[in-house]
Amino acid sequence: MKLKQLTIAAAVALATLGAGIAQAQDIKPRLIRFGYGLNEISNQGRATKVFADEVEKASGGKMKIRAIGAAALGSDVQMQQALIGGAQEMMVGSTATLVGITKEMAIWDTPFLFNNAQEADAVLDGPVGQKVMDKLQEKGLVGLVYWENGFRNLTNNKRAVTKLEDMDGIKLRVMQNNVFIDSFKTLGANAVPLPFSELFTALETRTVDGQENPYNTILSSKFYEVQKYLTVTNHVYSPWIVLVSKKYWDGLSKDEQKVLMDAAKKSRDFERQDTRAEADKALADLKGKGMQINQLSPSEANRMREKLGAVNASIAANVGEDLWKDTQAAVAKARASK
Repeated sequence: MKLKQLTIAAAVALATLGAGIAQAQDIKPRLIRFGYGLNEISNQGRATKVFADEVEKASGGKMKIRAIGAAALGSDVQMQQALIGGAQEMMVGSTATLVGITKEMAIWDTPFLFNNAQEADAVLDGPVGQKVMDKLQEKGLVGLVYWENGFRNLTNNKRAVTKLEDMDGIKLRVMQNNVFIDSFKTLGANAVPLPFSELFTALETRTVDGQENPYNTILSSKFYEVQKYLTVTNHVYSPWIVLVSKKYWDGLSKDEQKVLMDAAKKSRDFERQDTRAEADKALADLKGKGMQINQLSPSEANRMREKLGAVNASIAANVGEDLWKDTQAAVAKARASK
């Protein structure tokens, strides 16, 4: 009798253990699709890997990032819409392409707003940056952190741009953003809005003469293969922003949200350091690959600033005078604290 009872007990124990194992096998990690526009070897790709590693480590493997680069999930605009609709969980992309969704994002497109990256960090990571980011939630997006794309510079195949008049008639690809379109039209270029994913082909086929991006992007995207002239203009400091679908975010626990936020901050710190370390090297590499590098003189940069006065007034009217004044005050404070 005792033997029979032991046999039954053992069978129950084995059955319970088996059920536990089966249940554990059924528990799959939360898979999060994270889209980005550049390729895996770019600064964007490297920072995305840091983010993915941090999420998996902090969650004990319960959350995993599926990183999908090279615009395989679509352009920034397409991915933003996918996040709003809940069809995609996360992405990183340009703040400039968000202006059609949240008008306050246009503040970061202000030409010659920042003199250096340290000023940008102080403003983006401070109250003004958070205020602008919080506006996204009304539109179905949650902003976590700003990454750095960098100061944007001009390339083209038509002529060396050393003065304002050299911009005349250059067919220039710009982001799908009214501030960029208006700015370059004002400077005399023929501004052509195109998704980044279509840019290399447009340059290769001479559909457009030129484009403007930070050194790192020009190098990692191999624009040197289809562009001859590069002018160091530093005309706009361009941030990227890490976004989450609000529909998805609201379904996460507080602990899961914290995992994503903490990992995003670590990736931000890595990405900025990595991007800045790469920028000087990228410029030297571009010169080595045959691009003709021109430096826009301070006097010509000032001429461009003055020409863009109406664009700045338009930005201020669009984002609201309070935000414009707060941003200018934050920049002045960052400048004074050096």
